[in-house]
Amino acid sequence: MALRVSPVWWPFVAAASPLLVPWLAVRNRRFQADRARADRQNQERIGRAESLPLPALDFLDLIVLVEAKTRPGFIGDAAVSYWLKTPLGSLLYDVGLGPASPALSRNAKRLGFDPERLEALTISHLHFDHMGGLAAQRSRRVALPVELINPAPIPCYLPDRAGADGFQAQVVEAPQSLAAGIASTGPLARSLFLLGYTEEQALVARVRGKGLVVITGCGHPGIQMILQMVSRLSAEPIHAIVGGLHLPVTGSRGHRAGVQLQTIFGTGKPPWQRIGDRDLDRTVAAINRAAPRRVCLSAHDTCEHALDRLANELDAQTEVLEAGATYRF
Repeated sequence: MALRVSPVWWPFVAAASPLLVPWLAVRNRRFQADRARADRQNQERIGRAESLPLPALDFLDLIVLVEAKTRPGFIGDAAVSYWLKTPLGSLLYDVGLGPASPALSRNAKRLGFDPERLEALTISHLHFDHMGGLAAQRSRRVALPVELINPAPIPCYLPDRAGADGFQAQVVEAPQSLAAGIASTGPLARSLFLLGYTEEQALVARVRGKGLVVITGCGHPGIQMILQMVSRLSAEPIHAIVGGLHLPVTGSRGHRAGVQLQTIFGTGKPPWQRIGDRDLDRTVAAINRAAPRRVCLSAHDTCEHALDRLANELDAQTEVLEAGATYRF
């Protein structure tokens, strides 16, 4: 298992410990309080949720604009952007690093993305690798390359308060239909030790004769919690689970200057803990209980060890998403 922080940094961490230890103690008290609040809020939201009238779609195409893994000729990022097309229209889910990286713009152009035919933008959660880069996260304003913005004002569905230049920003507060026959689970919360209280919404659609397709950004609330909410929205079986599960067990994408950033910042746990195989065991068990026929995994937030275990231990047909590829459900 790779070291999360290179030994080069250890003297600096030791020198900073008189300040770092008290700060971590204060942070831990806030983290524990937020975790209890998130658990309570999620159970209340799931308890209030009612069935949604999901239309039966003849197909759902998921075209991967940005992912960590790629088809030849496409640019990869440890970020996410999915273009969803159905017989009822199209919707963009997340925008990767937006204008802070060439991946979204170049991949979208190569795949024939037409912003004028887009009906809505949906952001899973307000982290830089989903809403358009670090500047976007700091300003809480979703950022896209200008050439990818529909000149007509269309909705940008957000899980929490934020802005979106060129869009009609709308905060989703509960499960609701969005566009193209696709619905939001509504926000579900998670207390992340270093990144704070995070709201995230997943997507759900019903494909005729198959069942539900559930699409996540990072899955920070946990796939178990997301599937609990989905079960309240429809009695249809789960056909596919698609997207991020955030399992950097042995390492992480976005390794910088000897620091495994995701294994420290993105796990949700205190820095002295880490995601392990027991967490992965619970994820495998939850997905197998849901019994999907297909699972399409994001590599942007999950290590190769976890991807391999999921591929070998899930009962479903399992594959890893690649930028430039189209997945039909």
